Amino acid sequence: MDSPPEAGLSTDELFARTLQGGEEDPGAWRAIWQLHHRGGEDVFQRAAAWLQSSSPKERGRGANILAQLEFRHRSPERVARFTDALLPALAKEQDAAVLEAMAAALGHLGDPRAVPALLPLKEHPDAHVRFGVVMGLAQHRDAQALQALIHLSRDADETVREWATFTLGSQAREVDTPELREALMDRLSETHVKIRGEALLGLALRKDARVLEPLRRALEGPGVTTLEVEAAQALEDASLLPVLLAHREACDEDGDPEFRAVLFEAIHSLSSQG
Repeated sequence: MDSPPEAGLSTDELFARTLQGGEEDPGAWRAIWQLHHRGGEDVFQRAAAWLQSSSPKERGRGANILAQLEFRHRSPERVARFTDALLPALAKEQDAAVLEAMAAALGHLGDPRAVPALLPLKEHPDAHVRFGVVMGLAQHRDAQALQALIHLSRDADETVREWATFTLGSQAREVDTPELREALMDRLSETHVKIRGEALLGLALRKDARVLEPLRRALEGPGVTTLEVEAAQALEDASLLPVLLAHREACDEDGDPEFRAVLFEAIHSLSSQG
């Protein structure tokens, strides 16, 4: 495979390129990814210095670079150093976009010291910051992090609710507490299809019997997604097999191949029971 053109750029050129365009500029992100792969002490020092810049864009890009710097071979000591650079910068940051970037970077690093640093931001008035907090807490399973994610699963912003519900329901599937289950039950009344689907799947993964009838209604209704089908497979209740078979009969050969694959797998799984 040919190397990307950014691989031939100097570190100076890559850092400069990260500042081009808007936040989601593809060229800027290709430069960031190249810096992630390049790694080394020089890249770390430059990114850490940017966290102290007077420019919000440089501070945000510094966080973006540290987020996955050396991600393929990153020692615990390096993670601790990157976190050491981010935590004091986070504590004094006021710009919402930079706070989001720093919170997400801490999520990639996974250092448990990030949890108490992020908790005060769960009430931030900017939804982008609260979304960053969800990303920052996603790897953590301690009581404080889970409580904050439960709080954020009830957020006024749909994107924040969706990702907090996904984190609790699927990513943290090894955690099973009454409070977490109730948070997922609360999301079954959502009109937002993906949030409701994430809640259905999270409850099904935990074999919560209360989800059977809401799941059946969702499968019998319009706009069924892979989330509901995955939930049916996870719940392992064969009474859902007829409605899945009905979906198979109605499947268009030219329809969504991912949905068809998930549906056929769920049918096979439920048909194989007992």
